[in-house]
Amino acid sequence: MSAHCTSCASDTSASIENKSYRRILWIALIANFTMFIVELIAGALGQSLSLTADAMDFFSDSANYAITLVVLGMSLQTRAAAALFKGICMGLVGLYVLYSSISHMIDGVMPQAEVMGVIGLLALLTNVSVALLLYRHRKGDANHESIWICSRNDAIANIAVISAGGGVWLSQTGWPDVLVGVGIAGLGLWGAQYIIRQSIAELRTA
Repeated sequence: MSAHCTSCASDTSASIENKSYRRILWIALIANFTMFIVELIAGALGQSLSLTADAMDFFSDSANYAITLVVLGMSLQTRAAAALFKGICMGLVGLYVLYSSISHMIDGVMPQAEVMGVIGLLALLTNVSVALLLYRHRKGDANHESIWICSRNDAIANIAVISAGGGVWLSQTGWPDVLVGVGIAGLGLWGAQYIIRQSIAELRTA
């Protein structure tokens, strides 16, 4: 096979891969934005910090998927700049959740354990499904890795939310909810700094 034919085959394979990845991103975007609305309402009704924190995380991920869809196929520099922006947004969400945690500690809010458990389980099923779809696309540039890190962190956070619901029910205090909220914030801040460092390195290379 000539070098020209090899190049054509490679381009075709990359095009099919991009179409498959784009389709998965659309599914993830719709699923995450839907869960953002559901958890935002449930967090307000159930007075749960961990649900509200997870809702903000779903919103951050929706923006993450939308930006990735826009820059998919563009230059490395553009994709790295988009990943840097996403990392900064993740960090801001984490800081907001930490601020909310302090407010809940001061106010002594008592969340509804049943709401936390049911919505947390629904969110977990959503995130595990999305993570399975994205698993084979987890390696690559900062954009690919940022998508995978978000999905993985979300599944971990959902397990923690369900555990917090059980903790609230057993202890009859809001502390498990606050602790999980802080944990979700910390997970988001860790992911943010990782993505920011990698995207800056890619920008320097580009």
